[in-house]
Amino acid sequence: MPQVLEFKLPDLGEGLTEAEIVRWLVEVGDVVAIDQPVVEVETAKAMVEVPCPYGGVVTARFGEEGTELPVGAPLLTVAVGSAGTETAGAAGAPSSVRPESAGPAVPQGTAAGAGSGQGSGSGAAESSGNVLVGYGTGAPAARRRRIRPERLSVTASEAAPVAVAAVPVAVSAAAAAAAPVAADARGPVAVVSPLVRKLARQHDLDLRELTGSGPDGLILRADVESAIRTAATATATAGVATAGVATAEPSEAVGSRARVAVDRAGERIPLRGVRGAVADKLSRSRSEIPDATCWVDADATELMAARAAMNAAGGPSAGPKVSVLALLARICTAALARFPELNSTVDLAAREIVRLPGVHLGFAAQTERGLVVPVVRDAHARNVESIGDEIARLTEAARTGALTPAQLTGGTFTLNNYGVFGVDGSTPIINHPEAAMLGVGRIMAKPWVHNGELAVRQVVQLSLTFDHRVCDGGTAGGFLRYVADCVEQPAVLLRTL
Repeated sequence: MPQVLEFKLPDLGEGLTEAEIVRWLVEVGDVVAIDQPVVEVETAKAMVEVPCPYGGVVTARFGEEGTELPVGAPLLTVAVGSAGTETAGAAGAPSSVRPESAGPAVPQGTAAGAGSGQGSGSGAAESSGNVLVGYGTGAPAARRRRIRPERLSVTASEAAPVAVAAVPVAVSAAAAAAAPVAADARGPVAVVSPLVRKLARQHDLDLRELTGSGPDGLILRADVESAIRTAATATATAGVATAGVATAEPSEAVGSRARVAVDRAGERIPLRGVRGAVADKLSRSRSEIPDATCWVDADATELMAARAAMNAAGGPSAGPKVSVLALLARICTAALARFPELNSTVDLAAREIVRLPGVHLGFAAQTERGLVVPVVRDAHARNVESIGDEIARLTEAARTGALTPAQLTGGTFTLNNYGVFGVDGSTPIINHPEAAMLGVGRIMAKPWVHNGELAVRQVVQLSLTFDHRVCDGGTAGGFLRYVADCVEQPAVLLRTL
C-alpha cells in the first residue's frame, strides 16, 4: 500500500520566513523523482526552485500561484511506494524536462524539516533524506511524465490518514488523470519570464488572450503592460458611459465624477517579495541610523584617461574591458583600509561598534524585480580586474533573477552608481546594517578650473552617507576626500597597492 508523505516549505536560509508561489512545476497526478523541483517561489531575496525530497505521485498541492506561504506550511503531498513511482525519473516527453536549478544545494542533513511524514520502509526508500535549503540541487532534474489512470494506485481513502494543515484537493484515479488532460488541452503559453506571468496575474489578465510581439509569438512585458493600459481605458470608458445612461447630468460632470472615483480607488500593489524587503530595510535604516551626508565634485578626466589606457593595452585579446564601477570599487577598498571606521556596524544590544575585518562590497543593481544589492566577497583582496569580473557575473545573475540569498547578504559597504540614470547627485539611504554608502553621479563634461585656467573637464559628484554613531564628520570627510583625490589623480592609488 502506498504511503502519503507531506512536503512542507523548507527553510530557505538567510532568515527568510515566507515565500510567494510564482509557478507550480508539477500537477496533481504527476510522477516526480527524488529532489525534482516542484515549485518556483519568490522570496525577499531571490526567485528559487524548491525540490521535493520524495519520489512518487503528487496527490495534492497547497496554495495557488501568487499565494504567500510561511516556512513550514504544507506545499504538497506525495504518495510513495505506489505502482506509479516505478516510472519516476524515466524518460518522458521532451517538453517535460526541467532545467537545472539556479544554484548549488545546501543539504541540512535530516529530513525533519521537510514535513511530518518522513515515513519508513518503502517510504523512506523514496526520499533523499535531505532538506534542501534555498534553491535546490545542482544536479539536473529528472524528467517527469503524466501517468495513465490505471497506473495511479492512490485514492482519497488511502490519503485520508495523513494530517495536513489545509484541506487538499480530493484525489481519485479519475480526478488525478482528468486535471492534467484539462491543462494540456489548452496548451502552454509562451512568456518571456515568470515576472511577466506574475504581472499578468496581478491584473487578472488571461495570457492566452494576448498576442505576443516577441519571436514566435513570445509574450513580452511590453505586451502585458499594453494590455493593462487598454483594459484600464476600457473600464474608465465603460464607467463614464454607464453614468451617462443612468443620469441626465452633463457629460463633463459625469466624466469628472468618474475620474475622481478612479483617483480615490487607485492601484494597490502589495509590498511583498523584493519590494517588501526593500521597504522594510529602508524604513529600518531611516528609523535606526542617524545618518549624515557629505559630497564633493571631482575632476574625473584623469581617471577616464587611465581607464582608456588600461583597455587599450594588450589589444582585443586583453580580455573584458575595465569598467568605471570596478575602478571606483577598488578606490573604495583602498579608502576603507585607511578609514576602517566606515567598514563597521553597530550592535545596539551591546552598545558596541563592531569593526569588520574584511570588505564585502555591495553594489546597487536595478532589475525588473526591483533594487537588489549583490555583494562582491573579499573585495579588499581583489584587484581591479577581479572586482570587475565579479561585478559582471553578479550583474548578469541579477538581470536573469538567478541571484541566490547568499549573494545578496553580508555586505559591509555599498557603492551606488546612480549616474547611470542620468542624475548628478543624491543622498543615499544606508543599506542597513552597514555604516556607509558612496553614491556616484554621472560623469559629464563641465567647465572647470584646471591649472589656473578655465577648461572643459569630465566632472563627477561623489556623495557619502554615513552613520554618525561610528564616526564624526572629520573621518567621513577624510574618506570622501581620499576617494576624490584618487579619482582626480589615479596615481595616488598606487601608494596603497
